Amino acid sequence: MNDRQLTSQGAERKQQLLDAAARLFAEQGYAATRVVDIVDAAGVAKGLFYWYFDNKEALFRELATEIRRRLRRQQAAAMDDSAPALVRLLQGTVASVTFMAENAPFFSLLEVEGRNVSDVLRQGTEQHLSDVRALIVEGQADGTVTDAEPADLLALGVVGTVGQFSHFHRTGRIQLSLEELSGYVARLAARILTSDEQVARESLLALRRSQVGAPVPGA
Repeated sequence: MNDRQLTSQGAERKQQLLDAAARLFAEQGYAATRVVDIVDAAGVAKGLFYWYFDNKEALFRELATEIRRRLRRQQAAAMDDSAPALVRLLQGTVASVTFMAENAPFFSLLEVEGRNVSDVLRQGTEQHLSDVRALIVEGQADGTVTDAEPADLLALGVVGTVGQFSHFHRTGRIQLSLEELSGYVARLAARILTSDEQVARESLLALRRSQVGAPVPGA
C-alpha cells in the first residue's frame, strides 16, 4: 500500500475511491469490479488511483482494515467508562451487532472475499478478542463476571456469539429487528459471562438505561 502524507484534498480524493470501491464491491463483487469501474464511479482519473494504491487488492485491504477500526471506535464510543465491566461488555456487544448490521453488505463481502485479506481479518478478530478478554478480566476482579471459566474461553464465547448471530441476521436466517437482535445477543452474553441471575438482570437493566441516556446503576 502506498504510504503518503496527504493534503486534505488528497485525503478526500482517496476517500472517494474507497467509498466508490466499497459500493461497487458490495453491488457486483470484488472479482467483477475493475479499477476503471472504481475511478469512473469516484469521478477521478485512473492515474490518481495508483497514486494512492498499488492495486485493487491494496485498496481492498485498506477497506478491510478501516471497517475493523470503525467497529472498534463504535464499541469504545458505546461504553460508559464509569460503568461496571459487565455493563461495558454488554454495551460493546450491542454496538458490535448494530455496526455489523448497518454495514452488512461489506461484512458479507468479507465472508466471500476474505481470503484476499485473511491476515487483516485475523488481526481484527484477535484485537476484538483481546479487548473483550481485558474487560472480562476486569469483571472477574470486580465480581460481575464469573471466574469459574477461563477469560480466554469466555471471550471466545462472546465474540463467537456476536459473529454468528450477525451472520445469520444478514443472511436472512433470523427474522428479528435490529433492536430485537442486539437485545437478544446481549442477554445471551450476560448468561455466558455470569451465572448470577441478579447480576445479569441488573447489568441488562443498566444497559437499557444507558441506551436511553439514563444514569447507569453502580456508576
